[in-house]
Amino acid sequence: MNQRALLLVNRHSRQGQKNLSEAIGYLEKLGFDVTEESTEHPQHLAEVIKEYKNKVDIVIVGGGDGTLNAAVDYLVETQLPLGILPLGTANDLARTLGIPNSLPEACQVIATGEEKKIDLGWVNGKHFFNVASLGLSVKITQRLTKKAKKRWGILAYAATALQVIWESRPFSAEIHVNGESIAVKTVQIAVGNGRYYGGGMAVVHDATIDDQRLDLYSVEIQHWWQIIPLLPAMRNGRHIHWREVRALQGQDIEIFTRKPRPINTDGEITTYTPARFRVIPQALKVLVPRTRQ
Repeated sequence: MNQRALLLVNRHSRQGQKNLSEAIGYLEKLGFDVTEESTEHPQHLAEVIKEYKNKVDIVIVGGGDGTLNAAVDYLVETQLPLGILPLGTANDLARTLGIPNSLPEACQVIATGEEKKIDLGWVNGKHFFNVASLGLSVKITQRLTKKAKKRWGILAYAATALQVIWESRPFSAEIHVNGESIAVKTVQIAVGNGRYYGGGMAVVHDATIDDQRLDLYSVEIQHWWQIIPLLPAMRNGRHIHWREVRALQGQDIEIFTRKPRPINTDGEITTYTPARFRVIPQALKVLVPRTRQ
């Protein structure tokens, strides 16, 4: 009997509309009965997932990290396995899980891959896959337009980041973790559950999405130009060894700021400080490439 799949596609993702019929064709050839629901507003995905909770065997999300973030709370609620078609700009969750960007290969992973239980991050009631952050990354999110992402892809992140870094000013925060209270002056705090974010930067070089821990880093510089030498090390997560970067780990972290500051989860602004972060171990089943024996 064919598996019943709910295919959710964000029409505004970088390749969503263009690859929709192609994806359906591949999945049907691989033995899925596909029900397709596309949306221009990812927040509507919640209603769709709840509606199909008892009618499908798997949810397949076609889009980027923002689309996945919009669906995650309801995937946790229904406990349906997740298949991923990386049709967005950054596709950091797919990169963390080793899912190929090629559409036929990603469909093949959903059909023949293995189910892997992954951890999720949680902040103020909102789940996230990759990273939740405040500071520079929020300003990049606010400045980065859909038009720029669609036209320039990853290059749009780099260009916007350079503009934001030039304007950056430190802010004060208090971090509570592992029984300690730490006062910091920082331009960016990131709390990672997975490994990659922001178009391929690594939170920490050894982070995995099933290590049952959160990795925090805080960039504590006084002048914008001090971040420039850090950028190459941020690609592989080695920035945590630099003097200007504070690195912490824990399962439960709280962050306080003088005034409420927006928090970006997987590239979408979803909550504000004060914030409590937790790791939720083995929260979701995802189809990933089979490990070679």
